[in-house]
Amino acid sequence: MNDQLDSAKQAQDGVNRRSLISQFGAGAATIMAVGAAAAGGVALSSQPAEAQAITDIDILNFALNLEYVEAQYYIAAFLGRPLDAADTTGVGGAPGFVLGGSAVPFQTESVAAYAQKITIDEVNHVRFLRRVLGAQAVAQPNIDLLNSFNALGVAAGLIPAGTQFNPFADETSFLLGAFIFEDVGVTAYGGAARLLVNKDFLDAAASILAIEAYHAGTVRTVLGAFGQQDAADAISAVRAKAGGGKEQGLRVGANLQFNTSPSDSDSLAFRRTTTEVLNIVYNGNKFGGGFLPNQMNGTIR
Repeated sequence: MNDQLDSAKQAQDGVNRRSLISQFGAGAATIMAVGAAAAGGVALSSQPAEAQAITDIDILNFALNLEYVEAQYYIAAFLGRPLDAADTTGVGGAPGFVLGGSAVPFQTESVAAYAQKITIDEVNHVRFLRRVLGAQAVAQPNIDLLNSFNALGVAAGLIPAGTQFNPFADETSFLLGAFIFEDVGVTAYGGAARLLVNKDFLDAAASILAIEAYHAGTVRTVLGAFGQQDAADAISAVRAKAGGGKEQGLRVGANLQFNTSPSDSDSLAFRRTTTEVLNIVYNGNKFGGGFLPNQMNGTIR
């Protein structure tokens, strides 16, 4: 692990991240210890979720698929490597591939620090859900972090057709890529929480949602500071079309020009159904595509 962290550090230009990388192991260990304590004694429920013929296990595996995508994005961006193989095995066959991804040449120390913390959180979300699910955790599906971003970049008008949008090319592109994931994660957990029967799982889902919301607010804040409202709003418009219209960009009307917490008229977070989430993740394709070219693993797909 230490050798891999050192290699990732050396690949970065413009920022001395020795202190950040040296903290990665300690920070991850601390958060993992807390997660292990929280998971202790939690028993899996096989009761059907309210209003749907799916179980709590199905819902947690749905969340795990999304966390695989996020974790692979962030660990590639910050450390220049994929998740450990031991974090990707499970039901559904061998772990899938990850297409694309490389260490981002961060130029701003604070942005590198944000990337470090989000990486820790997303890797720990994968490990927490896998630990709770145990032998019923699904394996990582195939993940496309290359063509998916190109298609979205074209759809949002960020790049012309036939060109590439590489979210790993620089820190601004990285933040725009992160913007795509974080708001989806918040709305996905918000929509799925009410379906959970086991109150321990509901408590865990609420806690993960809170962390995802912290991430989303941070990404939105930095994008605004970087003057990326137009690009963020263009991505938001594409997401709204695919995800049921439950969306707000960095600008809302004439008065709100710096929107760090998208919400409905009651200032409640938007909540998407699993179908709406999949429409975004699959780039509008019913049977897989976008970030998950061969669909999710598990019952909800």
